[in-house]
Amino acid sequence: MRLLEIKGPGEFSLVQVATHNTLPYAILSHTWVHDQEVTYKDLVGGAGERKTGYEKIKFCGEQATKDGLQYFWVDTCCINKSDSTELTTAINSMFRWYRNAKKCYVYLADVSTPGNDADVQSAWEATFRNSKWFTRGWTLQELIAPATVEFFSKEGKRLGDKNSLEKLIHEITRIPIQALQGNPFSYFSIAERTKWAVQRQTTEEEDMVYCLLGLCEVSMLPIYGEGKEAALKRLQMTVKEFSKDSSVLQDLEGMAYLI
Repeated sequence: MRLLEIKGPGEFSLVQVATHNTLPYAILSHTWVHDQEVTYKDLVGGAGERKTGYEKIKFCGEQATKDGLQYFWVDTCCINKSDSTELTTAINSMFRWYRNAKKCYVYLADVSTPGNDADVQSAWEATFRNSKWFTRGWTLQELIAPATVEFFSKEGKRLGDKNSLEKLIHEITRIPIQALQGNPFSYFSIAERTKWAVQRQTTEEEDMVYCLLGLCEVSMLPIYGEGKEAALKRLQMTVKEFSKDSSVLQDLEGMAYLI
């Protein structure tokens, strides 16, 4: 796993760590903008600052510093996606990486709080409800996994956290309050957990299945190009193999909505 180590104001560099729980770190949750995200290659080559996505990385580092953390993680640049083995490891580790983060910062690029509007929920609630962040597949686990999830506007102003905004988040996502509060997965069936992804989308069709691996508590080799239906069948077989509960078969049938 790679982390970004803060060297000074606005300065950071990539470091390799043995596991996801070696050092305390913050983690960023956001939505991607085509051709504007800073990749691992960009960061290593010093070309990242030319992209608009660099502002999110700076924001995450600055907020981590405020919270007394020296390390942070951003998916766009901490994973070398050109390395298929590394990408596979990242997909299967993603839920744990978010769960073990000390802080998760949600950067909402489509929620604006000019002036002091961040202090008045009515000023930003409508755009918060309609944020693209609530429609993406991967952000589902980024909401559920971490104990501490804090929401920020595009100006970097704090709107609240998963606890203070739980009623609003529940209304938007229909995810049970108990799940937002961190109750164990044993409280919820496999079918119920996967239905939290209803009406969410991913850029790659297979990712609609792969983004559920952590919620289903299994690991699986991603095979891009196999299609969503084939990926779902493999997920069902994997869940069945690892489950000790015979009732899981009914749950698996309830996952057909993903196709």
